[in-house]
Amino acid sequence: MKPILATYLSLTLIASSAERPPNIVFILADDLGWADTSLYGHTKFYRTPNIARLAERGMTFTNAYSASPLCSPTRSAILTGLSPARTGFTAPHGHLPEKILKASSTETAPPGNKATQPVSVTRLDTAHTTLAENLKAAGYATGHFGKWHLGPAPHSPLQHGFDIDIPHFAGPGPAGSFVAPWKYKDFDPDPDVPDQHIEDRMASEAVTWMEKNKDRPFFLNYWMFSVHAPFDAKAALIEKYRKSVDPADAQRCPTYAAMIESMDDAVGTLLSTLDRLGLAENTIIVFTSDNGGNMYNWVGNERPTSNRPLRGGKATLFEGGIRVPCVIAWPGLTQPGTRSDAIIQSEDFHPTFLSGLSVTSDQKFDGIDITPALRGGPLQREAVFQYFPHNPPVPDWLPPAIAVRSGDMKLIRLFHEGENGAHAHRLYDLSADPGETTDLSAKQPERVRELDAKIEAFLQKTNAALPLPNPKFDPAKYQPEKIGVQQGKNAKPTTPKK
Repeated sequence: MKPILATYLSLTLIASSAERPPNIVFILADDLGWADTSLYGHTKFYRTPNIARLAERGMTFTNAYSASPLCSPTRSAILTGLSPARTGFTAPHGHLPEKILKASSTETAPPGNKATQPVSVTRLDTAHTTLAENLKAAGYATGHFGKWHLGPAPHSPLQHGFDIDIPHFAGPGPAGSFVAPWKYKDFDPDPDVPDQHIEDRMASEAVTWMEKNKDRPFFLNYWMFSVHAPFDAKAALIEKYRKSVDPADAQRCPTYAAMIESMDDAVGTLLSTLDRLGLAENTIIVFTSDNGGNMYNWVGNERPTSNRPLRGGKATLFEGGIRVPCVIAWPGLTQPGTRSDAIIQSEDFHPTFLSGLSVTSDQKFDGIDITPALRGGPLQREAVFQYFPHNPPVPDWLPPAIAVRSGDMKLIRLFHEGENGAHAHRLYDLSADPGETTDLSAKQPERVRELDAKIEAFLQKTNAALPLPNPKFDPAKYQPEKIGVQQGKNAKPTTPKK
């Protein structure tokens, strides 16, 4: 049963209030890394003037974390305020045909693995009350635009509290391409717009919707297709960036740079519309990403991007996979042009919005209300967790694992990777070693025990489906030296022999 709102802002209250509740525009980029914008000073190649423009209006967070290093789990966490460990949505399987609503442990794995991998859910269960449902009950118009990846109908945005869903697509990335013609059902490109980019079109649709709902509070959930694979962009932009490539720069892919510019253009379109409609001073705007930058695909002979100085990327529990860009502009709450080192995560948005809007419910959340940090103060929290019990063979991959950050210390537990089925650990001091180059677990066993106890309590609290010791494990087939070495179809392309 879904929790019932204990109290909420009714339409009558909204109509009688001297000031209507603020609108919410939630912009979620797809696979955009922490170092892929100008926010943190780690790129000279990518240009994001509109994201910088948003940062001038609000607060930039330097320690923002996605709930997972992959997309669907983070998306479910944003909407529900619950950890993927609790919902069971631990893998990006929202597009798969099989409907699975409850995660489960598996009994066996290939003989080279010490641990098994749980089965992830493939749909966001409608038993969960979403942010859209709570806001809709409070009188908000609710619209979802762009990527979903949490399951098709009857688990689409339309069954999770959204009045409208464009283009009503449940796939993992853009259909066919970013530049028209694309392959969305009943969603053709504008015939009079040459080289139309999907973000141009999605932003245009969102503008029309905001204009239609400008006289009532609205929740615009703008979940971009950018900058996910497949890697293509407007030809003129690719050529523009090709002329300024620095071979010594780790970020040197002109196609990816062009994709980022189109993404940033869409942000600018939304900001300019709010200004034109006179809504900017009464609109909360969030910009963030669903996970770290993509290091495991290739565009020709180049990686799409680099997450340096962070280690790893998408699909890893190192910082490059889970630390994400984040800006929150909340008029009357955040001071323009400020920064915060507070540790926040995807699960925090739902409870924060409800608290800030005086909407209360009997729901329980794994996230917390971060309004103290938004006001510029310290944020009291014990830890944040990222549960990823899978091992896709990407650079810096790890066996099934969970990470906890408490203060500046971060511990990664590798399930059953130790002797006789015990867990193995990696400990890092992020204040001194943000690139996670030095494992301190052997030198600080007490800290390992302290943080691992937090992990254990978290897993029990969330009733997570866990990796189990693999009864088919064969030491002769165990190759720990391959941990972190990319394998499989996304490994570096080789030049064919003549």
